[in-house]
Amino acid sequence: MEPLQIREGYLVKKGTVLNSWKAVWVVLSEDGVEFYKKKTDRSPKGMIPLKGATVFSPCQDFGKRMLVFKLTTDKKQDHFFQASHVEEREFWVKDIKRAITCLQGGRKFARKSTRRSIRLPDRINLTELYTLMKDQDDGVKELKLEQENRVFNHCFTGATVIEWLISKEKARNRPEAHMLAVGLLNEGFLQPADDLAKDGAEGGDQTTFLDQTNALYYFADSGFFCEGYSSDEDVLVKEEFRGNIIKQGCLLKQGHRRKNWKVRKFILRDDPAYMHYYDPTKGDDPLGSIHLRGSVVTAVEYVPDAKKYDIDGNLFEIITSDEVHYFFQAATCEERKEWIKAIQAVSKSGK
Repeated sequence: MEPLQIREGYLVKKGTVLNSWKAVWVVLSEDGVEFYKKKTDRSPKGMIPLKGATVFSPCQDFGKRMLVFKLTTDKKQDHFFQASHVEEREFWVKDIKRAITCLQGGRKFARKSTRRSIRLPDRINLTELYTLMKDQDDGVKELKLEQENRVFNHCFTGATVIEWLISKEKARNRPEAHMLAVGLLNEGFLQPADDLAKDGAEGGDQTTFLDQTNALYYFADSGFFCEGYSSDEDVLVKEEFRGNIIKQGCLLKQGHRRKNWKVRKFILRDDPAYMHYYDPTKGDDPLGSIHLRGSVVTAVEYVPDAKKYDIDGNLFEIITSDEVHYFFQAATCEERKEWIKAIQAVSKSGK
């Protein structure tokens, strides 16, 4: 019998010979991780056996690459993968760890039941805590804060985090709240924004979270950006990033000039309504943006000028109010539905 496919999607992988990072199509099965140059390829570029393997997450070996996890084989070969956002990394890591556990125990893969107990788990679930912190109504409020002739957007102070943890009864006192905050920082959920917070995170042998009103932090996948006092034109451009993140992840996008297809990371924001796209192998500077106010998004069965071997379904199209056409391919039919639904909502409500 063929091994069960557990998860598949785009990740960025570090080359084993060269140090380049490239977007690849990754398939997790019960006994291994296969990666392909393109989703439509029939044979993988490589296969990583899971028997005796170990997963490390987060992996902070690469500086600014905050969403990396490491898979080390039984023969001590390291493979590095980067997700497009925190939740995606956690999904992959959790399933890979579970696959390794099931393989070692000689059992078929099965995710643990979430119904066994309604009591608090013995170990704090930082992923769930992070989700609560990001709640728009009851979470930590993201603010625009000024410091040393710079404006920090979508951030908050270290003291705010500590006080929120106590007020929501996630911690009994400040030392306990500080321990949780250090965990969130170490796991990459929180990021230091200003020089003071960065010095705390990078200085010494251990990471330090600063319980101070002048130490600034931000959510790892928020709309954070920092700017100096600049011209009105610069501020207008930055306004594109002001909205809340509604959805993010990797899609295939067709280029306008060469009509070729490339994997891009997309971040969808609601007000103003923009979808920015990035090279997932590089930094945080967007390659471009799509203004979605008044746009139309629909599923399509084919794309003009597309080569048949480049794509294989799950296509959709965005037509902006300026009548510019964009074509995309999602990884699955369900993912296409989710993107279309989210973009439709943003195009109607956002500015």
